[in-house]
Amino acid sequence: ERRGWPFIGLSRREVDYTRFNLLLEYLKARRPNLVINAAGFTGKPNVDACEDARAETLAGNTLLPLTIAHACAAAGIPWGHVSSGCIYSGAKIVMNGHIRVEKDLTRPELRALVEKSPECIRGYTETDESNFSFRHLPCSFYSGTKGLAEEAIKGIGQSYIWRLRIPFDEFDGSRNYLSKLQRYPRVYDNVNSISHRGDYVRACLDLWERRTPFGIYNIINPGFITTRHVVGLIQEILRPDRDFKFWADDGEFYRVGAKVPRSNCVLDVSKLLAAGVKIRPIQEALEDTLRNWKPETGPGMDRTMAGRPALLAPLVAS
Repeated sequence: ERRGWPFIGLSRREVDYTRFNLLLEYLKARRPNLVINAAGFTGKPNVDACEDARAETLAGNTLLPLTIAHACAAAGIPWGHVSSGCIYSGAKIVMNGHIRVEKDLTRPELRALVEKSPECIRGYTETDESNFSFRHLPCSFYSGTKGLAEEAIKGIGQSYIWRLRIPFDEFDGSRNYLSKLQRYPRVYDNVNSISHRGDYVRACLDLWERRTPFGIYNIINPGFITTRHVVGLIQEILRPDRDFKFWADDGEFYRVGAKVPRSNCVLDVSKLLAAGVKIRPIQEALEDTLRNWKPETGPGMDRTMAGRPALLAPLVAS
C-alpha cells in the first residue's frame, strides 16, 4: 500500500492454495508479477507447541512452500518465501586469524568475548550449511521443518528465500520479541541477530524492486545483541514497573521453562548490503522502536497479528 503497488491478499476461503492444481489454475488466470508466501505454522504460544502438532507444522512450513514453488515454476512466475534464521545455532569465532564455529555462546569465555571483543563474532552467511536442523540434531521440530523447506524449494523456478530472525517492532503484541521480554516471568539470556518487522518487509520488497539475483538472503538488522542488553534498553526507555529476572543458566531454562532446544544465532547480512539494500543497525532500530512504543489498547488486542489467521495467506502482488 505504501508503495502504491496493486496486490491481492489471497485467502484460503477464496482459493485453497495448499492444493497444487487450484493454485496453478489461479496463478495462470491472474498472472501476478510476484507471489509472496508469508504463511507458516509457528505454534502458540511458542515453538514448543509444534512438537504436539507435527503434521500441521510439516504441512505449513515444508509442504506448502514446496507446493507454491512448483506452482510458480509451472506458471513461470517469480516468488518470495518468508523463511527463518532459526536453522542455525551459535556463531563463527575469529581468533588469531582462524575461524571456528561455536554453537553455544552462553559459555562464560564466549560471553566475555561477545562483550569485550564483538569484532571477533561473525555471523553465518547464506552459503553456510545449517547446523540446527533435522540433519544436525538436536533441534526443535519447527526449525527442522524450516530447514527442510529451504532444501526442498532451492533451485525450483525463480525464487527468493528471505530469512527472518526474531521479529520485533513498535506494536505491542504476543508475537513481538519486545513484548515477550516484558511479559515473561523470567527471561532467557543469549546472543542473537534480530529483525525489525518493517525493516524486514522493506528489504524484501527492495530486493524485488531492484531485481537483484534470486536466492537466499539473510535479512536482519546489522549487528547482534544479548537479551540483557535489550532488557537494559527497555528499562532505560520504557521504565516498566517491574523487575526482570533471568534464568540461572541453560540447564534451568530447559529443565523448567522450555520443552525443546531453541535457536540462538548470529547471521551475516553482507549479501543484502552488497545488493544495495539499506537497513538500520540493530542498536538504532531498537532505540527508535522503544521510543515509539505503542502499547496494546484493549484486552486481548494483538497489533502484530490483529484479525489474521494463524496460517497467513500468501500475498500476490501484480
